[in-house]
Amino acid sequence: MKTITDRQVTDAVARLCLEANIRLRPDVLKALKAALTREKMPRARRNLRAVIENARVAAEDKLSVCQDTGFPAVFIELGSGVRVRGDLTAAVNKGIAKGYSAGSFRKSIVPDPLKRGTPGFVPAVVHIDIVKGTRARITVIPKGFGCENKGRLKMFNPTASVDDVARFIVETVREAGGDACPPYIVGVGIGGTSDFACLMAKKALLRPLGRPDAFEKKLLKKINALGIGPFGMGGLTTALGVLVETYPTHIAGLPVAVSISCHALRSASAVL
Repeated sequence: MKTITDRQVTDAVARLCLEANIRLRPDVLKALKAALTREKMPRARRNLRAVIENARVAAEDKLSVCQDTGFPAVFIELGSGVRVRGDLTAAVNKGIAKGYSAGSFRKSIVPDPLKRGTPGFVPAVVHIDIVKGTRARITVIPKGFGCENKGRLKMFNPTASVDDVARFIVETVREAGGDACPPYIVGVGIGGTSDFACLMAKKALLRPLGRPDAFEKKLLKKINALGIGPFGMGGLTTALGVLVETYPTHIAGLPVAVSISCHALRSASAVL
């Protein structure tokens, strides 16, 4: 049995908050550069160059990639052979506060969803999966809310076709338009229950870009044919990738969730 302390968790989460907010993920940066080589519209090329330059300056000057430093979600894969000494969730939340303070990142989370209140460091959303092994893998994804607001869930009838599902995913992006800072990365969860489909869609965004299957390629082609382009000003690149996760579901339904990320898809992981 391996033991990790709450202090180790706090320190790891703090480091990940800094890394995720300051350095754009390498796979996302690679996809942006590839999009620039394909793009033909001058205005779209200028916008892509601006995004790439923004990522360079943020990394060099240790600034947040985006002024919206998001709502931090934390995914933990906790090995069954790992014992945490202390309160795991409390340690995560301390790490969020420590990391965001160290980076001088904007406080964006209000304590009450209805009464609102003063933004500050309040509990993150923490997901814990028990897996085999003697390691704990921690991933932080600070997701901006401009794009979070564009997510959708639809409970299809079980008779819905693959084309029906594809149209819903593409239409979700069409409705987002340029409001959530494209080019997008689109996470999709299909199956399970309504809540689990939404969770899959968010977790899909943690997967690296660049290894799409046939369905993901088809969706990406349809989305890019919308012509929304970088920042909604037209172009070939409305999305950099589509990432789909599936799970068995009930005979009576077909949940489909879409989680859209802006071009500043930020996440970072560490293993303890």
